[in-house]
Amino acid sequence: MTSSSLEKQESPRRIAAGTTDELAPGQRKLVFVDGRSIVLFNVDGMIRAIDNDCPHNGASLANGQLDGTFLRCPAHGLRFDLRTGRTPGAAGLGLKTFPVDVVEGRLEVVVDSRMTTSPRGAMECPKTTHQRVPTGE
Repeated sequence: MTSSSLEKQESPRRIAAGTTDELAPGQRKLVFVDGRSIVLFNVDGMIRAIDNDCPHNGASLANGQLDGTFLRCPAHGLRFDLRTGRTPGAAGLGLKTFPVDVVEGRLEVVVDSRMTTSPRGAMECPKTTHQRVPTGE
């Protein structure tokens, strides 16, 4: 395999996920990328994106209760910090998280082919960025 074909495989893709106007603080949005559902959250102006499947038993997290930066799984009550994707505690389960870029008011979820899931479900990601949504102030 040549280095140029390696670069093609490893380059991140940017998936359009709507606009900042569609995701006010406290709101969430479900998007679908390559058969995977991803939930975007606006937490105090910061856009966070996670895999919609709870790593415990695959339950949908889209309707979980949001308390600050913590999301509670509606099926079993596990709590995940949307900033890290992890449950509280050092050995907790982890969600797949995705960087989100805001480009001229558009939300773009960055799906990187180099992302892999560790045995405990934590996402290993070479780049994680979260963008603050500009307000009208």
